[in-house]
Amino acid sequence: MRVVQVMTPRGVRAAVVESRDQLRLIDYPGGTYALARAAIDEGVSLAEVIASRRCHELLDYKQALDKRLLLPPVTHPDPGHCLVSGTGLTHLGSADTRAAMHAHTDESELTDSMRMFKLGIEGGKPETERVGAQPEWFYKGDGSIVVAPEQPFDVPAFAEDAGEEPELVGVYLNGPDGTPYRLGYAVGNEFSDHVTERANYLWLAHSKLRPCSFGPELLIGELPAHLEGESRIMREGEVLWRKPFLTGEANMAHSLANLEHHHFKYAQFRLPGDLHVHYFGTATLSFADGIEVRDGDRFEIELPALGRALCNPVRVAPKSNAAPTRVHSL
Repeated sequence: MRVVQVMTPRGVRAAVVESRDQLRLIDYPGGTYALARAAIDEGVSLAEVIASRRCHELLDYKQALDKRLLLPPVTHPDPGHCLVSGTGLTHLGSADTRAAMHAHTDESELTDSMRMFKLGIEGGKPETERVGAQPEWFYKGDGSIVVAPEQPFDVPAFAEDAGEEPELVGVYLNGPDGTPYRLGYAVGNEFSDHVTERANYLWLAHSKLRPCSFGPELLIGELPAHLEGESRIMREGEVLWRKPFLTGEANMAHSLANLEHHHFKYAQFRLPGDLHVHYFGTATLSFADGIEVRDGDRFEIELPALGRALCNPVRVAPKSNAAPTRVHSL
């Protein structure tokens, strides 16, 4: 089952993807988040709750996209209670791209990125009920930085770069006792500032504080171990750059269960009612091929097993010599 969220005259509603052209509305106030809470309260699966609440109303999928009515497939009613985070150096081949940014003059010396990747290769897929190697982890922001499908990524004036990152995303909701529940998976564009990161790997945290997007569809149910997709950049209606990418556990150094453990082992990430959007990493970047994204370019990230492509244009703020942000005393 795949679902989207759409803005209707009655407010936010979830809808089941019936086909490439049609959506079947779930007339339940509060959208996917409210449906997930109901599933937890009733002790049943999210798919069961959705199936029991489908209505007869059908929506035109393309029209909803064209009218910009689609939201991210899951949203929290209070964006401050949605944590957006990610793990890097998780995919086979991802370390080569990262290490090239931070390479030492002595090629025989392993970079920190390569050391982290090696830890994942050796211990990222532990036996059941064992804890594996700890991955790299980063914070992106709260729910306010999530951009809906077809909405633009705003690139701030201080940014050095605007680079896509095609990734698999996991979405989670904490139950009343803090237990995390996985709602499903979506295709995501994590979006980072790779020029800032390349200047100094300790600026990775700064490079990640950018908008991101996921969806438009949420896959509810089992995730295939091997996923193939394509990442594209369009410029003035033409393909500027395109490249296939692989994801899923078969193409990763870590198991998803291990990445989930190392996120939710922290008590502050298990607060009741909080929503978590977690990016699982990538090995494919246009930045690695020397592409410089411009204002008006359009990202298209397609992972067919997860539904329609995720598309977002880029809107770059003009460079300025703005004064420093001032903090006022009270």
